[in-house]
Amino acid sequence: MRLTALVSGTVQGVGYRLYVQRYARDLNLVGFAENVGDGRVEVVAEGHEEDLHQLAHQLRRGPKHARVSSVDTQWSESTGLTGFHIY
Repeated sequence: MRLTALVSGTVQGVGYRLYVQRYARDLNLVGFAENVGDGRVEVVAEGHEEDLHQLAHQLRRGPKHARVSSVDTQWSESTGLTGFHIY
């Protein structure tokens, strides 16, 4: 399964992508976290559905200095990503 999430709020410059990467790797998920030009962070993750739901919950929390205002999610089939990267 694949989760695509656009995270809004104070999520750039506060360690949000590294937070996502560490949590995703702990859950054995693959994908990436990337800053978007409009100030949001896009997260794409693939793996077991239960683990993806745990990640989705954590996306709403973020690291200490982040302030998440919304998370827009979409669910789809996996495409075969490998590793978990930050862009």
